[in-house]
Amino acid sequence: MRRSLRARICLSLLLTLPAAGLGTGSAGAAPSPEPSPGVTASAAQYALDTRLERALGDDTAGSYLDPATGELVVTVTDQAAAEKVEAAGARAEVVPRSTAELKDIMSLLESRAKITGTSWGIDTSANQVSVEADSSVSAHSLARLKAVAAPLGDAVRIERVPGVFQQEVLGGDAIYGGGFRCSAAFNVISGTVYYFLTAGHCTNEAVSWSATSGGAETGTRAGTSFPGNDYGLVRYTDGSQPPGAVNLYNGGSADISSAADAIVGQAIQKSGSTTRLTSGRVTAVNVTVNYSAGPVYNMVRTTACSAGGDSGGAHFSGTTALGIHSGSSGCTGTNGSAVHQPVSEALSNYGVSVY
Repeated sequence: MRRSLRARICLSLLLTLPAAGLGTGSAGAAPSPEPSPGVTASAAQYALDTRLERALGDDTAGSYLDPATGELVVTVTDQAAAEKVEAAGARAEVVPRSTAELKDIMSLLESRAKITGTSWGIDTSANQVSVEADSSVSAHSLARLKAVAAPLGDAVRIERVPGVFQQEVLGGDAIYGGGFRCSAAFNVISGTVYYFLTAGHCTNEAVSWSATSGGAETGTRAGTSFPGNDYGLVRYTDGSQPPGAVNLYNGGSADISSAADAIVGQAIQKSGSTTRLTSGRVTAVNVTVNYSAGPVYNMVRTTACSAGGDSGGAHFSGTTALGIHSGSSGCTGTNGSAVHQPVSEALSNYGVSVY
């Protein structure tokens, strides 16, 4: 019995346990006739992106991967910055708006159009603030949102998406705590102590977590942050030393050896206990999602499919951890609107690392 529990943890707690919850519901996203699968980011591109972002500061409006060539494109606001980008080995694109200006627009939306069921973030490939309104947003509220955005012209793009933005929680069998079920994201370590990361709206609900309903304790909450952020940390208390891998739900797993921040345009995969392994691409960063339980900030929006029970699951690319699944408005066909908490923030705040 004990061996069976540990085997489950090593295989599914890896990075893809079920999701804990604050309610049920499906997810969904704006449909696209032929959604782009995204392109794969290399370790060198992650490193170059981080280095240039720090070096350019306010002279950049972010970066993205060109879907046709796979090149890292760094948007800049003047020619001098463009020359720095080209010298570093990336492609430069001069755009009219800086990250600071796009963030000012999001601050305006925050103050004048903070409506439950809306989400906004920066689409660096379009140099715009991309706004989504789910099916719960009334015609009156949508008109208010559009009125606020109207003076901003093409700096803002507003789209309707099906479903309702929510943390994806569902009753079921997986990791249980406080009557809820959640998916685990990544196994992490600090010194010789093992933990796993999951969604903060999950760890808010319980201190003790187990692998079966009413089963022996697997771990206890070591940290939680929601709303504002959406991440939590659970320490293994049953002696487990699980592998640092993600469940691919095909009998195999993907070893996770590093962590990075997602880049717009890149291909990602999501592993969760309900929809299992799904794929998509990154469409926006610095995303705000106005959940009914409270807003979360600085998230990443993707087109991966997800559903109730996937909360806390893993967003990753190859061997690189990218994020912790937070929620979505659902899925239409193969095109979703899954949102993740960047994993780098949780790793830094808790002083843990993937392995």
